[in-house]
Amino acid sequence: MTLPITTRSLTVPGARLHYEIRGSGPLVLVIGSPMASAEFAPMADALAGDHTVVTYDPRGYANSPVDDPNAPSAVEQRADDVKAILDDLGAESADLFGTSGGAVTGLALVARDPGRVRTLVAHEPPLLALLPDAAEQLANADAILDTFHRDGFGAAWMHFMRNAGFDVSPGDGPSGPAEPSEDEVRQAARFFEIDLWPTTRYLPDIEVLKNGPTRVVIGIGVDSGRLLTYRTSVALCELLSILPVEFPGDHGGFIGAPTEFADTLRTVLSP
Repeated sequence: MTLPITTRSLTVPGARLHYEIRGSGPLVLVIGSPMASAEFAPMADALAGDHTVVTYDPRGYANSPVDDPNAPSAVEQRADDVKAILDDLGAESADLFGTSGGAVTGLALVARDPGRVRTLVAHEPPLLALLPDAAEQLANADAILDTFHRDGFGAAWMHFMRNAGFDVSPGDGPSGPAEPSEDEVRQAARFFEIDLWPTTRYLPDIEVLKNGPTRVVIGIGVDSGRLLTYRTSVALCELLSILPVEFPGDHGGFIGAPTEFADTLRTVLSP
């Protein structure tokens, strides 16, 4: 069942953020990067029966325009954007589920404002700098950007997916028209040129995560064993001296099995 959605916009330095509110109950923010509200809608609907669920479009994506498309954007800036949404809601604290780059955003928010997040569920953060072969993996990320500049949107997407560990072939490119739209190219450029570098190189504050007031949970997809983000998640768990929590599916389990994913998240948020 699709629940009523309240949409809001919020001006922050350098951008205007679009965010959506559905449901009632304890407040939980559901965030990604570059994934926007639309990608989380089915899972958010499933969770909203007993939670107030807030999703948003990160700056530069979907309905959140930026003043300067070429301006750099640090992970800490994304964390400040999420904090601004909490302020706009009048919320002293909230639970937060972040996946992929959104998990990195959540880790940064906990470091910058300890206590603002009650429970952080960081699902498969792509923290390449934590890996034993970090130099090689970060060089691979740079090579993906080179592919984007040299060969364009489709080739870069394929390079990214193969490097991440997905089994893809040339026929598995992004769905839709053979030629990507201007908006798709713009958002791809933002991902590859603006966000990929700071996200993959981010080093979380382990001391704050271990000893601060926020309960930190690291989520890993039950089918993610072959993925690079499985390795980064395990590496973070080892630094935090905790065990990961399994979620349905792989890196995109919230899309493939939204109801089951919401059920698992609900259980994690209610220990």
